[in-house]
Amino acid sequence: MGGGTVLLPCSDFPGKRSRPIQPKRRGERYGGREEIRPFFFNCPCRRFHDRGGAFNLASDMAKGAGAGAIIIGWIITGIGMIALGLSFQNLTMKRPDLDGGIFSYAKAGFGDFIGFNSAWGYWLSAWLGNVAYGTLLFSSLGYFFPVFEGGQNVASIIGASLLLWCVHLLILRGIQSAALVNLVTTIAKLVPIFVFIIAAVFAFHIDIFTEGFWGEAGSFSWEAIGGQVKSTMLVTLWVFIGVEGAVVLSGRAKNRSDVGKATVIGLLGTLIIYIFISLLSLGIMQQADVAGLKNPAMAYLFESVVGKWGAVLINLGLVISVLGAWLGWTLLASEIPFLAAKDGIFPKWFAKENKNKAPVNSLWLTNGFIQIFLLTFIVSEQAYHFAFSLASSAILIPYAFSAFYQFKYSRQSRHQDRTKNMVIGLVASIYGLWLVLAAGLDYLLLTMTLYAPGIFIFYKVQKESGTEHVFTKGEKALSTAIVALALFAVFGLVTGNMTF
Repeated sequence: MGGGTVLLPCSDFPGKRSRPIQPKRRGERYGGREEIRPFFFNCPCRRFHDRGGAFNLASDMAKGAGAGAIIIGWIITGIGMIALGLSFQNLTMKRPDLDGGIFSYAKAGFGDFIGFNSAWGYWLSAWLGNVAYGTLLFSSLGYFFPVFEGGQNVASIIGASLLLWCVHLLILRGIQSAALVNLVTTIAKLVPIFVFIIAAVFAFHIDIFTEGFWGEAGSFSWEAIGGQVKSTMLVTLWVFIGVEGAVVLSGRAKNRSDVGKATVIGLLGTLIIYIFISLLSLGIMQQADVAGLKNPAMAYLFESVVGKWGAVLINLGLVISVLGAWLGWTLLASEIPFLAAKDGIFPKWFAKENKNKAPVNSLWLTNGFIQIFLLTFIVSEQAYHFAFSLASSAILIPYAFSAFYQFKYSRQSRHQDRTKNMVIGLVASIYGLWLVLAAGLDYLLLTMTLYAPGIFIFYKVQKESGTEHVFTKGEKALSTAIVALALFAVFGLVTGNMTF
């Protein structure tokens, strides 16, 4: 948890229409134990702040909320994420047959169409996350090389594109993970973060912190603070994406009695780190100043405390971390549709491999989408914020339906802990619905433009499998709603009524 390099047990996505992948095949492909793959490189989930989200957390939070609202936001996130984490942990133990994780939970509980959209949203979130950290990487490089200043100019697009396709060629040649690179990138992340927190404790000024405690509202009111709290939700969700993978690890522990406790302790530990970063920063600078900092905000906050070497440390740590892990992130995004296709969730086209066992079609399409979205560097005024908000919005469906299935399964089960798990599922479900509400209409509408094409992919998959009636009445209505919302979003973008 909290950004360490770990190995997670993970198996391929389930699909009742397809022939399951044999364990021997998995072991041969990844060169390790049959049931364990390197989590970061070969499992479709992410570790906490592995992509450096903590480095810009203070500014992302301060853009829409004061300290008081941020505290409330973290309380909601803490409760919701612990409930979601315990849901994943419970389902991992109670339904080991659903070893594909959140995709299989959605499919088992709510049918093929919801299961497909859960996988589709997870894939969207994975490659959109790469776009977000492309701009953050070049923002850091801009500190050392002014040509990349800001991280979202033409030079940054060219640099990110070169990096993307160089890694693409390496993967096509069969390059996989490296333990030493994992170790170096983890140290490069954690050392600057902990040094910053220690320095921020000593530089903290209570008068600065309390002056704008309730943000622009000036004083507490439910209406004003509610809007501020909502603005923090996509940010907090973004830095916690990957919770499902960490819980799968704990769920396979030998001593199952300690799993729940370990899950809560791990999530709380990660939460405390994020709280320190976001709140201590508001005791160094006022909210408006923190919100206006360039990416990565932590570098410029640290520079204001200790001088230039602080910014050098943070930026250097972020650059090493991102460069070292870019291979893993690209593998991660391309593996999701490849494995989904192996189990019949995505079209068979995605399952093609080259002679080096690289998921060639999946890789080309995934990196093609990343390349297209790199152009948002010059279209959007805040490219990083746009990309991570879209990535967070895309993962709402996979997370929400996992929570719904936790409640549904617990209600129908006869286990002794049935009531406890129903409560956990209910809390996680409420949190999932709250995230959808807090995300805001614009991002949800924009996300529908990405989900809408998936409907045609789902239709193709069902026809490939010989299904006569592709959609139920409810699924037809849902598909129609998704397409209608997507068209509404396109109209808003064309007319200028929606801007990002």
